[in-house]
Amino acid sequence: MKRILGMVGALALMSGMAQAEDKLPLTVQLKWVTQAQFDGYYVAKDKGFYDEEDLNVTIKPGGPDIAPVQVLAGGGADVVVEWMPAALAAREKGLAIVNIAQPFKKSGMMLTCRKDTGIKSPADFKGKTLGVWFSGNEYPFLSWMNHLGLKTDGGPEGVTVLKQGFNVDPLLQKQADCISTMTYNEYGQVLDAGLKPEDLITFKYDEQGVSTLEDGLYVLEPTLQDKDKVTALVRFVRATMKGFEYAAAHPDEAAAIVLENDETGAQTEAHQRRMAEEVAKLTEGSTGKLDVADYQRTVDTLLSGGSDPVITRTPDPGFIATVITDRAFD
Repeated sequence: MKRILGMVGALALMSGMAQAEDKLPLTVQLKWVTQAQFDGYYVAKDKGFYDEEDLNVTIKPGGPDIAPVQVLAGGGADVVVEWMPAALAAREKGLAIVNIAQPFKKSGMMLTCRKDTGIKSPADFKGKTLGVWFSGNEYPFLSWMNHLGLKTDGGPEGVTVLKQGFNVDPLLQKQADCISTMTYNEYGQVLDAGLKPEDLITFKYDEQGVSTLEDGLYVLEPTLQDKDKVTALVRFVRATMKGFEYAAAHPDEAAAIVLENDETGAQTEAHQRRMAEEVAKLTEGSTGKLDVADYQRTVDTLLSGGSDPVITRTPDPGFIATVITDRAFD
């Protein structure tokens, strides 16, 4: 009897391995750590949307020492989640990186300032200290400062740039007058730390007319020459957008799924639920296809960046590939 049960177990294991081998493999590198910013990916995996597309998707969390563009260039992932300014800068430097889909329709980036600094508008930034993330996240900020005609060398006619860690301490400790925050993440951390909305003034990049696209999906050009990878990417994008739609409709469940995948144990349910609700505002209106007007706004913003622009010329047409979303949704 034991021998029969052992054979049944072995057959079941072999069957499961065969099914896994039948699925198309795909590895995605996230831009940051496991959190509800990426709930669409985790929901798609947890709810079986990737399975329904016969995909075997590996989701790799990011972090402060992980640059998605570098991971992609080094062959560490098939597709990465990245902000468009960083992707465009990499393209201009020679990396054959291509946008294949755009889950995020709006920008969640903003500067959050203490009102007691006297800042009431961007005109008051002169002479102030502003916290800025780097590793590719500085591009939208630098472009905005160039639009305002403010140098970032710390001179009296410009601003002092504080290289901000991935926390809100500089604002809490008054080391900076303003810091970089995302609507779905750090702004909530500031409030959790004890400051109230009436203590703060925020400047959303969207409202300042200098927003650039965030959280797009990017691959290398040779990937689009691989028939199996193209098929996998078509299925992946379709299932991922289904994941974002489900997460927007079920933020509590999405937050719970994210927490189940957080191996660090650092995230909290309340924070992830709030993040899921805010992220839904950024994906609202997105079909997964890159909107030409949104793309052009991003390019125009970056090109008109003064003496030190993020990009120096109009990107070549090869930066955008619609073949994946065309097949996924048409």
